[in-house]
Amino acid sequence: MNTSLESLQLRARQQVYTLLSGNNLSNLKGENSDFSELREYQTGDNIRKINWMISAKLGIPYIQESHSHKEISVVVVALMDGSLYFAKGNAKQKKLTEIAAILGYACEHQGDIFTGFCYTQDRHIVIPPTKQLYTIHQFSKTLFEMPLLHTTLDTDTSIKHLFQSVQKPSLIFVLGDFLEEVDLSLLAQKHEVISIIIRDKEEESLNILGEVTLSCPKNTTQVRTYLGKRSIEKYLLNLQQHDKKLIQHFSNYGIRHIKIFTDDDIVRKLLPLF
Repeated sequence: MNTSLESLQLRARQQVYTLLSGNNLSNLKGENSDFSELREYQTGDNIRKINWMISAKLGIPYIQESHSHKEISVVVVALMDGSLYFAKGNAKQKKLTEIAAILGYACEHQGDIFTGFCYTQDRHIVIPPTKQLYTIHQFSKTLFEMPLLHTTLDTDTSIKHLFQSVQKPSLIFVLGDFLEEVDLSLLAQKHEVISIIIRDKEEESLNILGEVTLSCPKNTTQVRTYLGKRSIEKYLLNLQQHDKKLIQHFSNYGIRHIKIFTDDDIVRKLLPLF
């Protein structure tokens, strides 16, 4: 196995088992429940919890408490193309892989059902619902090794396929850099959706470099240009406007979101979501 991938997977598992233990992934509830205890009724208790048979025998009202099963369907979706091929050592793709691995291991640790989707320019890869650790390993391996340079993803088609594929109400994590418009309103009508925006800090704080040749990671286009103060200010303004529109879209449809940079501690960023 690739030693970099093995190290990434090991680090992800250690973080899940030490830092995320006891945290629930979602507010979604299981449909079944286990008996927990009987106790005397107290003012303010829900009368629908009264066990009338026991109450009749004892002559005073008793409440039956239950523990809900919290098994949920968790879907991790990776939107991947050439825009992830950025920064030294392909850091964005590696960060996406580590985030997906952490979410997958968290599912396995909590006994939840994990499903994985990977969308690229030429194909989509689906990991069927599972609780198997080996399958989660394989999903992260797929993301880590996916060739992305000079590819462009059709996000609309990908999201439509995802909506048609996931029938059961689920917690869906959508991973990508979201540098293009992405409409998640269809998913949010049926599922609990969380968007994880993966960026490199150099994308949001460019340095003046003067005459440069820029290569587009989505195709083979190259542009000779001058990267000065004015062009950087224009780029950053466009990026800010794009992100403002993106966040407004999330807000309109009740989609939680978080931005994780390539040098961020993933678990510290994810903890507020759990």
